[in-house]
Amino acid sequence: MQLGISSFGEVAPAHVAGGDHNASQRMQELLALARLADEVGLDVLALGEHHRPDFIISAPEVILAAVAAVTRRIRLSSAVTVLSSADPVRVFQNFATVDLISGGRAEILAGRGSFIESYPLFGYDLKDYDALFVEKLDLLLKINASEVVSWQGKHRPGIAAQGVYPRPAQPKLPIWIGIGGTPASAVRAGKLGLPLTIAVLGGAPDRYVPFAELYRESAQQAGHDAAQPAALPQLPFPLGRNL
Repeated sequence: MQLGISSFGEVAPAHVAGGDHNASQRMQELLALARLADEVGLDVLALGEHHRPDFIISAPEVILAAVAAVTRRIRLSSAVTVLSSADPVRVFQNFATVDLISGGRAEILAGRGSFIESYPLFGYDLKDYDALFVEKLDLLLKINASEVVSWQGKHRPGIAAQGVYPRPAQPKLPIWIGIGGTPASAVRAGKLGLPLTIAVLGGAPDRYVPFAELYRESAQQAGHDAAQPAALPQLPFPLGRNL
């Protein structure tokens, strides 16, 4: 079992009654939290991506790079990277950079996000909500598996035998899938053989057990060993891995 802590960098915006939005102070508190988590022996720090006035983390990998420079052993993950509205090439490059700074401690937790503000912000249509994630996950996995990539999709220009750099310190970046309440997402993660994090967004955790069962069944049907520790779904999220 791993224990960890995650944050979205919550703040009370100045326009909200009682709000005191001091982004600089909050950022320093996050860095202090990361140092303490590393010192006391927690296993993972995960930072989530949002583009709202009540959260200051819009670029988790930038903060994780700062954390990497002041910690020694804790794993560094997003929670989640909203892959649907991001460029998989840049996501990989940014996290590979964090991996190099940290000496091989970076992970990506990819998802579609629990809010939708990033889609209009970056010019995407919500009607492509699922298709964007499927396509961009495919590209991210190909980049992670191979230094030189050829790929063609619908929502992003294709790549013809292009190298993607830098490469991480680890042989490959660990890529997790984060899901909420969609059974098809659990099935997809299982078929791909990717480790799963289940977001307990409301209600009792036992309501999410069927998603874990779907994941294991799909993994087994696809020929993956769902009993391996790296493939076990993690509950709950966003509080951490089995925290």
